[in-house]
Amino acid sequence: MLQQRVLNSAKTSRPLQIQGGGSKRFLGHTTNTALLDVSGHCGIVSYDPVELVITARAGTPLRKIEQTLSEANQMLPFEPPHFGLNATLGGTIACGLSGPSRSFNGSARDYVLGVKIINGRGEILNFGGQVMKNVAGYDCSRLMAGAMGTLGVILEVSLKVLPKQAAEVTLINQASPSQALETMTYWSGKSLPLSAAAYDGENCYLRLSGAKTAVESAQTLIGGEPHPNSHDFWRAVKEHQHPFFQSERPLWRLSLPAEIPPIDIPGEWFIDWCGAQRWLLSESSAEEIRELAHQAGGHATLFRHGSSDTTTFQAPSDGIMQLHRRLKQAFDPAGIFNPGRLYPGL
Repeated sequence: MLQQRVLNSAKTSRPLQIQGGGSKRFLGHTTNTALLDVSGHCGIVSYDPVELVITARAGTPLRKIEQTLSEANQMLPFEPPHFGLNATLGGTIACGLSGPSRSFNGSARDYVLGVKIINGRGEILNFGGQVMKNVAGYDCSRLMAGAMGTLGVILEVSLKVLPKQAAEVTLINQASPSQALETMTYWSGKSLPLSAAAYDGENCYLRLSGAKTAVESAQTLIGGEPHPNSHDFWRAVKEHQHPFFQSERPLWRLSLPAEIPPIDIPGEWFIDWCGAQRWLLSESSAEEIRELAHQAGGHATLFRHGSSDTTTFQAPSDGIMQLHRRLKQAFDPAGIFNPGRLYPGL
């Protein structure tokens, strides 16, 4: 059914808007085009706890996958945010979003082993496999992570999973923004079981996850007040349920080198990923925010509540954009998948 819809659209050059649960519909630009609903293409295809690999269809609810893994005391190491009860595996990979453990465990892209997609010609293609060391051709499977559905319709995804950690504690220390960044940078450079680090404008939060003895040893070394409910705190951060995110002001996501000192932009800041991801609530202009982010060696994404005439994603360099166009031409020559969702004209 999905393949036939794509074939029909390819023949008529009629664009399609790919959607699963719609939980991340707010991210990027959407156009008034025909909806291709993939939520019905669901179900876990295979799961081998011994091999630490799960394969599921794109429409499978993310909560179902996490529940299945939890029953075997395993997890998705990149802690993907749901942003809604209807979040699906396909949307999670297409948006390429990762949670608090990103700077320590890696991103969603790092755990993609293989994908099955429908390209813009209506062909079903398989990339990668179900093992980490797969050297057969180009690693096209990971191109789908963060492509926002512009390269193809994801049908199935194979992911590497990991066992849950035996112990976890989050330590709280009061600090200024500069002190927090210095603290996070310092401890992340040590051989400690750090799994998350954030700053909310008042306190620095360091999460330790691992063997009980290693966590206890690191806790004694770092010091600080243990958080009474570590799990709920980090869940609130990744799902934007933390009080910081309960605002109607424009929310910006700045991706920066972790060691960069605080940037002088008026607004409120929440620092995550040891300083590599910084959330900003600000009324400053998009031009100012993006220019300062660029000067600091990063880029800025308008995540929520911005002006309708402001692009979501900061345009890449001409060279990178040319690579995007060539990939788009190779996978979707008629330009039918999510036109303009990632960048205008793509």
